[in-house]
Amino acid sequence: MPTKPYTTVQQQLTILNSRGIELGDDAERWLGVVTYYRLSGYAYPYRVINDVGPPVKRGDDYEAGTRFEYVTRLYEFDRKLRTLLFDGLERVEVALRRGIADIIGKNDPLGYRDASLFRDSFAHADWLDTVHTKRLAKARRRDAAIKHHFEKYGGECPIWVAVDALDFSDASRLFEGLRARDQFQVAEAIGIRIDLSVLSRRQRTKVTSHHPMGRWLEQATVARNIAAHHGRLWNRGLAPANGTAMRTVRGLEGVPAGQSESVFGLLCFVSVVLETTSPGSTWINKVRTLIETELLSIPGRTAAEMGAPEGWRSLPMWRE
Repeated sequence: MPTKPYTTVQQQLTILNSRGIELGDDAERWLGVVTYYRLSGYAYPYRVINDVGPPVKRGDDYEAGTRFEYVTRLYEFDRKLRTLLFDGLERVEVALRRGIADIIGKNDPLGYRDASLFRDSFAHADWLDTVHTKRLAKARRRDAAIKHHFEKYGGECPIWVAVDALDFSDASRLFEGLRARDQFQVAEAIGIRIDLSVLSRRQRTKVTSHHPMGRWLEQATVARNIAAHHGRLWNRGLAPANGTAMRTVRGLEGVPAGQSESVFGLLCFVSVVLETTSPGSTWINKVRTLIETELLSIPGRTAAEMGAPEGWRSLPMWRE
């Protein structure tokens, strides 16, 4: 299949105009800075639906009355949403590291090096190799605190030092490798308290053998990477996370009963963690205000695109 030909900004303006977008005065500037391809993901929901599917199939032309301004406003909303989510996930990551360090360190400061303390399915050797050859080796060169620790205490690096060199993916993988009892202690320390009493026997068996927060951390890792690389987030499908047991956690009533793959569920998850780890945080208020004042003011856009259920603003977490 041939590669698409290169087009100039002027040619891109002509294409958009021919497909029905009302351009406005700023279109040329936006295309010259942000690029046609990057903005196309935000223009896509305005394309005419040719087949309701599933999956929905859209044509090249845009709905009557579509303005280029709608596209750039949606782009700006998504940029601000990424910034807020990244801020929230930073605090989740720090709290997760602390919880893991406590559960491992209280028994053995070097316990993270002992494969027998983790699940048999955990690729412990690979994870440990990443920590030693990549994370700690890099930190020793760039992080003054970790460099000082090695200079003063030698090569032995306790878990509370090692976790500060981990990235979100490393910490999430380590949580996945913990045995269920330890997973529950870490999860509850950061505010995720599942009510086992309302689950069926089968659900309890599944949850108590492997805490579902692991999948939510995997989803958070994906979202964090999207945010870090400035990708489109608001209507993006993320790694699926089971919502059945997590819905028993106060504040997560609004996540889907089955699998949650949208950013709305993740926003709820982050907010619940911050309630415990950052008392007095106004983070969720900022998210709600952003959705209400920017996303919902754009013609044709709804919070449902983020995975929000009908009546989401009446949920306890989202009330003013």
